[in-house]
Amino acid sequence: MNSAIIRHLIEQVSIPEDGTISRTIYQDETIKAVLFGFAAGQELSEHTAAMPAILHFVQGEARVTLGQETIDARPNTWVHMPAHLPHSIQARTPVMMLLLLLKGSR
Repeated sequence: MNSAIIRHLIEQVSIPEDGTISRTIYQDETIKAVLFGFAAGQELSEHTAAMPAILHFVQGEARVTLGQETIDARPNTWVHMPAHLPHSIQARTPVMMLLLLLKGSR
């Protein structure tokens, strides 16, 4: 069994002053964990994923569009998205978000 422990997600990526950064922090045959840092005002335009995913907002505030629904995400907001759901993210403040792609659940 492979173990992975990250004690402080916030230390794994620096939120840029302008732009977006992403870093894969773990990956195996069933899951891929990507940590995103968004500067305030940055956007991840509408797209879909071929597999189910989980968004976990670690810090900051963002507007998240999931299909026809829009939510305001804050620290500790957790969202499960089925595969192929159109979604987008707009950072209102500097945001750190953990994306979990569930590769074994296509």
